[in-house]
Parts: sequence; structure tokens; C-alpha cells
Amino acid sequence: MKVSTSLFFDRALSQMTQTQNSLAQSQAQLSTGKKVVQVSDAPDKATAMQRLKSVITRQDSFESSIKTTQNRLNAEETALKGVTNLLARIKELTIQGLNDTYGPKDREIIAVELQGLQEDLLSFANTRDANGAYLFSGARVFTPAFGADATGEIVYQGDETVNLVEVGDQRTVKLNRTGTEVFDGVTRPQPDGSNQSRSFFQSIQDLVDAMRSSDRNNMNRGLEELDTLSQRVAVSQAKVGSAMNVVDNQLAVIDETRLQLKTVLSEIEDLDYNEAVTEMQKRMLSLQASQASFAQISRLNLFEYIR
Repeated sequence: MKVSTSLFFDRALSQMTQTQNSLAQSQAQLSTGKKVVQVSDAPDKATAMQRLKSVITRQDSFESSIKTTQNRLNAEETALKGVTNLLARIKELTIQGLNDTYGPKDREIIAVELQGLQEDLLSFANTRDANGAYLFSGARVFTPAFGADATGEIVYQGDETVNLVEVGDQRTVKLNRTGTEVFDGVTRPQPDGSNQSRSFFQSIQDLVDAMRSSDRNNMNRGLEELDTLSQRVAVSQAKVGSAMNVVDNQLAVIDETRLQLKTVLSEIEDLDYNEAVTEMQKRMLSLQASQASFAQISRLNLFEYIR
């Protein structure tokens, strides 16, 4: 078979070009520290890497949601602890007022303190988070949860919206509790056998008024209602604590999941420098050998053969 000069040059040039391209790829890998520099280098690996990165980004999003939720829950927990302490103090003062050694003037003094404690309760009920949103107003985050109506009675001004936050795949927690859930009122039996609904703050105000007027019957009734109000706040506090445990555990799960994903991604994506340097040196030697061979063979012609 006769090999023409043109064919020889074409084949030699093609071989050196391939070797140069391989060398350039090795150099690019070393400069980036990645096995796959371009999608065309390894389409299957590039697809797997993109999928893993997408899942990792989703875990990052869950983590961000969890941290926001943690801040919100911490604010709720602080507010509810304050409410619990105030209700305990109100109960303590009510028991004192029921003591026979206390007279009307003493109870008037107690009533003044009770009124101040009720104002403190209202302040906790209208607690805001770090962004200035009211905790217990539902979706009406820029409206105080509780405020006085035209008659001066404290009423709920929020709505019943409860927001759920995704903190993991198929895992959600309640971001908020409404004012009617936390500061639920009481049902008060009437002499005629009917029931009267009294809101949280109405019940407290009735107790203040009873203390001020030394109405022992209504003071005793208020003491019983305090236990009901405290129990409902305690239930809300327990729900907040449970939600905090969920997000704490979920955060640990996300950290572990993300570590595993990054480990798999590293195995696919990250370069083994020792192996890459060895491969680059092999390709450099191959290119040098190809160039030297081409230079030697290209000088061969009939006159040199005769000589």
C-alpha cells in the first residue's frame, strides 16, 4: 500500500491535535480542581452532579426556613413564659385578696397591681418578632393581636390564619399560633343554666373588678378561671416546645444529609491531584514523542535515502 505524503501529514497532525487536546483538558482539570470541566467531557457525570447540587440547594433552603422558624418560636416561647409568670402572680395576689385578714382598702391596692399585670399581659400578647410582625395576629402581622374596641373592651384584632413552614421533605411545622388559640377565653355558667363566653382579657378584668369591690364570690370564680386560662397557655407553650424540638432534630438531619450529598458529589466532581498530575505528564511525554517522531519522519526523502 502506498502512503502519500499528504496522508502521512494528516495522520500525524490529527494524532498531535488529539494529544494536545487531552493535555489541555488535564491542565484545565488541574487549574479548576474538577474532573468535569465542561458538560461535554462527561455528560452522565455532569447530569448526576447537577442533580446532587440541586438537592443540596434544597437542603440549604430548608436550613434557612428552619433558622427563621427557630427565631419565631424563640420569640413565642419567651412571650408565653412571660404570660405564665404573670398569671402565676395574678393567682398569688387573688389568693392573698381572699384572705380574711385583708380589708377593702388592701384589696383596692391589690386591684391596682392586678390592673398593671393585665396591661403587662396585653403587652406580651402583642409581642413582635425581629421583623416587627405581631406573633399572635395570624396573617394580620402588622395589626396588634389585641386592642381596645369602642367600648374600651380588649378584643382580638387578628385572624385565624396559621402558617405552615417546610423544614424538610414532607415535613412541616406551625410557624405561628393565633391569639384565640393562646389567649383562649372561658365559658362561664349562669344562674339560669345558660353559659356565657368571656374572653381571656374579659375574665382577667372581671377578676380585677371583683377584687376592687371585695366581691368574694366573683374573686373565687376568677381564681378558678385563672387555672383554665393558665392551662391553655401551658398547652400552647408545650406546642411551641414540641415544634422547637422538631426543627432542632430536622436541622441535624439536614446537616447529615447535606454531608452525605457533598461526599458523593466530591467523589464524582473533585479531582485526584496525584492521578491528574501523573496523567498530564504521560500526555506531555506522548506529545513530545509524537512531535519528535513527526520531525524525524518528515525529513525522510529519496535524496536522504540515497545518501
